[in-house]
Amino acid sequence: MTLAVSPLILASGSPRRRELLTQAGVEFSVIVPGCDETPLSRESAREMVERLAFVKASVVAVSYPDSFVLGADTTVCIGGVSLGKPESVEEACQMLRTIQGKTHEVWGGIAVVHHTKKVRECWSHVTRVTMAPMDEETIRDYVASGEPMDKAGSYAIQGLGLRFVSSIEGSYSNVVGLNLTTVMDKFRELSCR
Repeated sequence: MTLAVSPLILASGSPRRRELLTQAGVEFSVIVPGCDETPLSRESAREMVERLAFVKASVVAVSYPDSFVLGADTTVCIGGVSLGKPESVEEACQMLRTIQGKTHEVWGGIAVVHHTKKVRECWSHVTRVTMAPMDEETIRDYVASGEPMDKAGSYAIQGLGLRFVSSIEGSYSNVVGLNLTTVMDKFRELSCR
């Protein structure tokens, strides 16, 4: 799909975001930004994903002022605590223990920046996901598969983790890593400007 928002650069190293845009037929290139993704103290999940999406897009847009740059960030949140990507097998197991049998929120932040056209848009979306109960053996077996290790909240809804999802309220693609509906709506809006 050729959009009036081309050339488009995805400012993300996420293979899931690349796959989603490719499946939507969007033409884009990828530049991975080098950004500090450390949460700020007292920052909500929504504030964090919006800030990080905007920072990622802005960092890349500095070097490509005549391109639309798409930045995104995703986090899992339960009880007001954000669960990022696990740094160890035990941390992955603990995250899964925390979310099993409960409903959590997946916050996705999205930003579009174009310096020359003075576009600086940022928004977020939340999806509520309910997980089935998981016993310790199930958790350990899933973590041993390796899939949880680079995923916020330690599961991949687009992979083996789908079998643990009881229900979802909101955007499936947001849980994967990029709310395609709102991105495509924003592209159409920008095409009309």
